[in-house]
Amino acid sequence: MAEATVIKPDLDFVKGVIQGGGESLKKCYQCATCSVVCNVTPDNKPFPRKEMIWAQWGLKEKFIGNPDVWLCHQCNDCTVYCPRGAKPGEVLGAIRKQSIKQYSSPSFMAGLVNSKIFFPILFLIPAVILLAVGGFGIPEGDIKFTKLFSVHEIQFTFTPALVFGFVMGILGLMKFWKDMKQSGGVTSGNLTGSIVETAKEFLGHSRFKDCGVSRDRFLSHFLVFYGFVLLGIATAIGVLYIDILGKESPFALSSPIKIFGNIGALALFLGINLMVINRIKNAGKVGIGSYFDWLLIFIIYVIMASGILSELTRMADIASLAYPIYFIHLVFVFSLFLYLPYSKLAHIFYRATAICYSKCSGRG
Repeated sequence: MAEATVIKPDLDFVKGVIQGGGESLKKCYQCATCSVVCNVTPDNKPFPRKEMIWAQWGLKEKFIGNPDVWLCHQCNDCTVYCPRGAKPGEVLGAIRKQSIKQYSSPSFMAGLVNSKIFFPILFLIPAVILLAVGGFGIPEGDIKFTKLFSVHEIQFTFTPALVFGFVMGILGLMKFWKDMKQSGGVTSGNLTGSIVETAKEFLGHSRFKDCGVSRDRFLSHFLVFYGFVLLGIATAIGVLYIDILGKESPFALSSPIKIFGNIGALALFLGINLMVINRIKNAGKVGIGSYFDWLLIFIIYVIMASGILSELTRMADIASLAYPIYFIHLVFVFSLFLYLPYSKLAHIFYRATAICYSKCSGRG
C-alpha cells in the first residue's frame, strides 16, 4: 500500500500572492488552457499551469529555484484566454515579487520597497541623504546645477548607491542559481555559450515578439531599456569630459553628451508613455497591475519628466523651477539605484539568470 503524501500549505505565501496582485488565484480549475496558448513556455513541463496549482496549495518550496516563474514575460495571452478569468500572468507576477523577497539581502529592504505604507519613506530617505551631502536652495547667477551639487558630490553619493544595488542583486542571483541547480539538477550545457545567447536574447527583447495579445509591449520595453542605455553612455562621456579632460558643464546641445542624453530621454519618454497607455488599454483583459508594477513605472516616469524639465527650465533661465526640479530628479535617480534589487527592476537579474539556466540545462 502506497504511503500517504502529506502536504503542508504555507498560508502566508498564499496570502502574499493574493495581496501582491494574484487575487484571482483561486479561480483556476486546472484546464491547462494557459500552458497551451503560451508561446514562450518550454514543451517540457510547461508553465503556468503547474505554478497555479502549487500557489493555490501554498507549496512555497516548489518555487525555490524555479526558473519558470521568471521565464514568463507576462505576455498575458494566458490571462485573456482563461475561461475562468484566473489571470495567470498576474499570479506569476505576484509570485515573482515573493521570489525577490526570498532572495533579497537585507530582507527588510524588500518589505520597505514593496509596501504601500512606506511609499513616502522611499523617497524621503534619498532626499535627506542628498540634503546632507549638498543642500537645497536657489543659487544666484547663471543656472548651473553644479552650484547645487558639485560633480564630486554627485559621484560620492550616487556611485555607492549604484554599486550597492548591483552587488545585492548579484548576491541574490547567485543564491537563485544555486537553488536552480539543486532543484533541477546539474546543468549539462555550455555555460559560456548560454551566457552569450542569453545576452543576445535579452538585448534584442526577442521573446516579447512571441507574445500575442500584448505584443505591443515589445516596443515600450525596448525603448525604455535602450533609453537608459543611451543615458548611461551620456553619463560615461560626462565623466570623461569632466574628470579627465577637465571641461565644465553645462555643455552645448551639439556635444556627444547632449546628443546621447537627449535621444535617450526621448526614447524613455516614448517608451514609458507607451507602457502606461498599453496597461490602461488592456486593463479589462489582463488587469491594471499591482502596486509592485506601478511603483517602478512611477519612478521611471518621474526620472524622465524631471530630467527633461530640468534641461528646459535651465535653458529658459527659470532658476526657481530649474533647481527644485533637478533636486527631484536626483532623488528619484538615487531611488532607482538604491532599490534596484528590491523593486520590479530586479527582473534584469533574475530573468536573465533563469533564461541562461534554461539554455544551459537544455530546456530553453
